[in-house]
Amino acid sequence: MAADPTSGPRPETGMLIIGASQAGVQLAVSLRGVGFAEPITLLGEEDHRPYQRPALSKEWLQGKIENESLIFRSNDYWAEHDITLVKGERIDHVEREAGSGTGGDGAGVAVAASGARFPFRRVALTVGARARRLDLPGHDLSGVLYLRNADDALALKAAAGDARDVVVIGGGFIGLEAASSLQTMGKNVVVLEHGPRLVGRAVGEETAQYFLDAHRARGLDIRLNARITRFLPAEGGAVDDAGAPVGGVELEDGTVLPADIVLLGVGVVPNTELAERMGLAVDNGIVVDRFARASDGTTLAVGDCANLPNPVPGAEPGSRIRLESVNNAIEHAKVAAYAVVGRREDYAGVPWFWSNQADLKLQIAGLSVGHDATVIRRDDDKGRFTVLYYRGEQIIAADCVNAPLDFMAVKNALGRGQNIPAGPAADPAVPLKTLAVDAVTEGAS
Repeated sequence: MAADPTSGPRPETGMLIIGASQAGVQLAVSLRGVGFAEPITLLGEEDHRPYQRPALSKEWLQGKIENESLIFRSNDYWAEHDITLVKGERIDHVEREAGSGTGGDGAGVAVAASGARFPFRRVALTVGARARRLDLPGHDLSGVLYLRNADDALALKAAAGDARDVVVIGGGFIGLEAASSLQTMGKNVVVLEHGPRLVGRAVGEETAQYFLDAHRARGLDIRLNARITRFLPAEGGAVDDAGAPVGGVELEDGTVLPADIVLLGVGVVPNTELAERMGLAVDNGIVVDRFARASDGTTLAVGDCANLPNPVPGAEPGSRIRLESVNNAIEHAKVAAYAVVGRREDYAGVPWFWSNQADLKLQIAGLSVGHDATVIRRDDDKGRFTVLYYRGEQIIAADCVNAPLDFMAVKNALGRGQNIPAGPAADPAVPLKTLAVDAVTEGAS
């Protein structure tokens, strides 16, 4: 429940975690795992218990799993581990005690929009990211929706019941996952992608083309290089009539696509406003060091909201990255927890991601940025497709569709500093795990 602002400040907590996200939950759990014994408060803006987001666009939307399956931990868990869960509170600003902040101990009080005050000895920001908005005429019509949090998902599921025509704007992971789910639910779905290919930020050209062909073969209407001018109200409404039901999407060439629902999935924006008000360094996320500490040296920032030193083995010195994935939230939180108890563990690991779209399960190991060669492994009889990415003859990443053994082989090889030679890897009948060799040995031979 939200705190009563008339009841005065809460007792000081040893660690106040602002953001009941995957990263926030993992940080609380990890702190207890490494022996942090002080009280912990996990504070969330939503009026929901902490939940998993990935299934919102897939299994939950399709009705394959129930609400309770999304919940991270039981209420008993929080009580047994002396973790106070606060729901429905948005922190407006943080008041630091004299001498805290840079060079200090980090103590202060977080003040919520409701007026409630939450004293802390240490504070962590696990505030995640929000859906990027598309400000076009008609954007406030009823039925123009986003899918980022539980309330978004509830609104989409309610609207989908009677909907026939759905236009999904954005051919990234969230757009394609939701489009596939809605198509499975019997809706007429059109996907509009502004760019020249699908999932442009996350995969290479070969994988993008594979998904385009595969989705079209499954009957999904995908249009690339789409230019949208406005959202139209249902017949009889006016485009400036806020709250009127949406009826269509108008394209630059004059085409009007019927739409009972318009779902926008055009990326996310890291939530940095609170960090900025705290005077922390911000640059495409909250800037942190390799131990998840922000620029004041005491505040922690973890997960989607954090801009961190590139953790990939062999990354260019000084390079930084912001990662949006469950894996990053978990591993980054563990490093932050270690730092709190004085244990210095660098965050160094292989990023990995996944996306389920209809019967297409994509798993990505590593980061393909900067690759200079690719190898394709394709077995259409078994529905498997893998792209291996190389830089200077060294494997750096892989996109694997319905090929979990390829994914695990590449992930393990990258984590061990090994290579998978490109030549023999081109044969899809050869298991990749049998090709992994020590990168240094191979280079010296």
